[in-house]
Amino acid sequence: MILERRRKKSAKMSRRNRVQLHTWLARHLQVALSSLGRYVRAPLSSLMTTAVIGIAIALPTGLHLLLENIQELGGSWDGTATISLFLHQEASHEAAAGLARQLNLKPGITHVSLIDKNQALQEFQRLSGFADALEALGENPLPEVIVVEPASDRNTPEAARTLLTELQNMPLVALAQLDLQWVQRFHAITDIARRTVAVLASLLSLAVLLIVVNTIRLEIQNRHSEIEIIKLIGGTNAFIRRPFLYAGIWYGLFGGVLAWVLVTLAIGLLDSPVDKLAGLYNSAFVLSGPDFHTVVALIGGSTLLGLAGSWVAVGRHLHEIEPQ
Repeated sequence: MILERRRKKSAKMSRRNRVQLHTWLARHLQVALSSLGRYVRAPLSSLMTTAVIGIAIALPTGLHLLLENIQELGGSWDGTATISLFLHQEASHEAAAGLARQLNLKPGITHVSLIDKNQALQEFQRLSGFADALEALGENPLPEVIVVEPASDRNTPEAARTLLTELQNMPLVALAQLDLQWVQRFHAITDIARRTVAVLASLLSLAVLLIVVNTIRLEIQNRHSEIEIIKLIGGTNAFIRRPFLYAGIWYGLFGGVLAWVLVTLAIGLLDSPVDKLAGLYNSAFVLSGPDFHTVVALIGGSTLLGLAGSWVAVGRHLHEIEPQ
């Protein structure tokens, strides 16, 4: 009997919890749809606010995508980091070719090229103007050289230095030289650009927050009498706050969607000229747009900014309205 009563009591509590959850979800859905209705019934003001939010968010997003494309393009240029391996003088061409094949299979390396010392000597004689002096030496003073191009994930200065140390310790290698100056300059420029985009994104996020705060403040003032009546009949601050919070969510959500559309349109307009320019340089570079994670972060961040702005506005102005 005791177990039966406990089972019935547990089932009753479970049903009560489900009813409460359904009621809570129904209330939130009703308020969300009501706030969306208010948004739609004032199309001009809603569109203007949404447009300002969308443009403010689209600017740093577009600059972020531009920076990513520049980094991707920089990784495909001939100016990327290369490591030249000067082998010991006594190393034969067959041994050098075997080492080149071994390096070509090594993770973190995209391309390996072997420069034969006889070919290097002929080229040096042709270009340097010291052909007679080199012939007087009687033997070829140049070693076999292997040029290694690191993969894009190992093209940073730190990763390139780590790879340089690994290659320097190989038995046939007499000297390993890393061409890092261009890479250091490129990464310094992109780091400045990345920080600039972060600062701009922070400032424009603050601007979006202030826009939502001001918009919700005006809505609170317009509904001043309605809020007083709700408080007179016993409405809580949480009940009054809910529609304004959903209003901020709608502003942020639609602003993020508009920003995504603007960025996508901008990428589409630039795609054809960039393809033509890349074709003139015999490059396979393709301008990439926002991926799934970027879109989710864009719309989600914009929605959170709308919610935060409405929360600040409601918390600041709602307690000032008290029924007389």
